[in-house]
Amino acid sequence: MTKTHAAFAATLALGLVAGAAHAADPAKPAMEKCYGVALAGKNDCKAGAGTTCAGTSKVNYQGDAWKLVKAGTCTTTKTPKGFGSLTPKA
Repeated sequence: MTKTHAAFAATLALGLVAGAAHAADPAKPAMEKCYGVALAGKNDCKAGAGTTCAGTSKVNYQGDAWKLVKAGTCTTTKTPKGFGSLTPKA
């Protein structure tokens, strides 16, 4: 019976620790894809024809390359080529 109580106590303690660690994590903000704001090679994923995934954009602020940004900030992000867009730019 002692082993059972010890096992239960250990399980309970681990559950409480895991719950506390999860509660300590700040809520992550909502994110959105923002086109035309990534620097060359710093996009988050596919950047149009000739690219495959993250880090493959060819030029700064490439219109079809996107970067994840905090939701609601994309269209107010200013670059030398204009503002960010929620859809790919030509």
